[in-house]
Amino acid sequence: MRRVHTLSFVVAAIVLLSIGGIGVVAGDPIDDGLDDPIDGDDLAPSAPASSTAVGGDVLVSSAAVSGDAPVSSAAAGGDAPASATADECGVEPDTELVGCWNGSHYEDDLSFNQSDGLTEAELESLTHLTMARVEHLRERPFREDVPVETVTRTEFMNGSTGSGNGTTGVAEDDEAFQRWNDEVWRALFVVGDDAAAGDEIDAVFGGAVTGFYSPGEDRIVLVVREGEEVQIDPSTLAHELVHAMQDQYHDLTHPRYVGATQDADLAVDGIVEGEAVHVEELYDARCANGWSCLAEPDDGGGSGGSAADYNFGILQTVLQPYSDGALYVEELVDEEGWSAVTEAMESPPDSTAEVIHRNPDYETREIEFEDSATDGWERYPDQGVDGAETTGEASMFVMFWYQSYEYDHLVLDPSASVRENVLIHTQPDEQLRTRANYNYAHDATAGWAGDELYPYRDGEEDGYVWVTEWQTPTDATEFREAYLEMLTAHGDGSYVNGEVYEIDGGDFSGAYGVDRDSTTVTIAHAPEPADVLELRPDADFDRPDSDGESGGDGGDGGDDTTRDGDDENGDANGGDGPADGDGPAAPGTGTPGEVPGFGVVAAIVALIAAVSVLARRSRP
Repeated sequence: MRRVHTLSFVVAAIVLLSIGGIGVVAGDPIDDGLDDPIDGDDLAPSAPASSTAVGGDVLVSSAAVSGDAPVSSAAAGGDAPASATADECGVEPDTELVGCWNGSHYEDDLSFNQSDGLTEAELESLTHLTMARVEHLRERPFREDVPVETVTRTEFMNGSTGSGNGTTGVAEDDEAFQRWNDEVWRALFVVGDDAAAGDEIDAVFGGAVTGFYSPGEDRIVLVVREGEEVQIDPSTLAHELVHAMQDQYHDLTHPRYVGATQDADLAVDGIVEGEAVHVEELYDARCANGWSCLAEPDDGGGSGGSAADYNFGILQTVLQPYSDGALYVEELVDEEGWSAVTEAMESPPDSTAEVIHRNPDYETREIEFEDSATDGWERYPDQGVDGAETTGEASMFVMFWYQSYEYDHLVLDPSASVRENVLIHTQPDEQLRTRANYNYAHDATAGWAGDELYPYRDGEEDGYVWVTEWQTPTDATEFREAYLEMLTAHGDGSYVNGEVYEIDGGDFSGAYGVDRDSTTVTIAHAPEPADVLELRPDADFDRPDSDGESGGDGGDGGDDTTRDGDDENGDANGGDGPADGDGPAAPGTGTPGEVPGFGVVAAIVALIAAVSVLARRSRP
């Protein structure tokens, strides 16, 4: 069962502030090429300051701007129903009126706070008021009531949410899936050789989720702090109520909301989560400018895990729909009104590239792949889509960015400092109104046109072949050069075109072959160079000799030349590499009954009842 949920932007911002972005505590000196150390202000995304009070008192805004905040960015066409007046509100739910639910009017003041916790009656009253406000902001009525429950973080982590559906969709002992899944995240240079992707995903979702809506059960569950006093994050309640409204109008259990691949899942969430975050932003703005609202809990909501518990590559990947999706929805509303959002919900985006670039006509291409592996190497035909995963532009961007954040490597901009590479993601040019957001666009990944990643196994050995397609040869070159920067940063020497590259030790050890043919870049990885040649026997790779000279009979030395002879974008020397032939030097499937995941689906058995954002995908 799919669950749509809130991942705390507060969590992401706090951990970026507290971890100093390069794997150390903020304020500790880092040799990043600048005189001053990285600090929290550098790493946390810029966002408008919130006027939300800290503590349990009701927040009656002292607005930063005068006057009444607009209901929405635009109400194109003027055909949205007007919100009801307070006098029109009845004591029973009215599915025709907008801005009124169970006698609560969207402009009503709260008569309680949560300094000593919320009673069941107060939580119900707050829910009715927030439903009325979501109606007013979204300009349409709810169709039925939405139950709201609370669980502690411990209960959430243990899966004790009373869902009653056990471990649907994921088998704890599915070693084939876990092995396939691990290779996907290793290919993205996010989960290393000695870590398990499932454990890393567990930690992210167990600590970052502040609430979820279950379409199959038509209810909201909010994650609250430990103890007897129930305090909730009011913004999370508004966010999850948007999902409840989406379900009432669009049926979130429909197959269109289950992506078959990592990229497809993130793309679908771009509109699903984007709408929820946009309405949540409008809600927060009104709380800062006239509405009587609860302050956040004393601990910021939900008592998430410590910064050290998170894999930031995974976290920043899954945050992409919340960030870019909100900007995507904001643009739709600004230009065409809420009707455009409704249409996008009926036909969700197909790729993260579509959301990142806000282009519903973004073109992709089919991947041409022929399994030519020899010597016992085999794929996983029952995993992913015929054994393949599509990672997409967002995941590829995070792959490159994460090398600076976690390993101090210079990848996206080799000429800049570590801090400046980190800021490419954490300091976006375009910002949301009330919360942090992130940039996922860069020349190294912006020309994405498709990809298929095939994990392989041969006995106890693991490998993969990753075929990526790009809009132009220049785009393919940009990606290849960034990939080689990443590769050589983890290795000890420069890359030689046409030669298998070896990384000895570290999180991503093994042999790598990288080949570009016009708009296609193919990457093969296995433990040893000989294994790479077995995975791609038709590739023009040489084995590296122990003395550093190229070995084998690898022809002209690799992909310096565009083989189809039609490089309309004209690389200066006819190919990817510099004129001297050297690369960059080392710089010092889902089904309606299953829950979708982001990319590689769920390894969350203990949390499956509560964190059903991830799930196993295979083609039926």
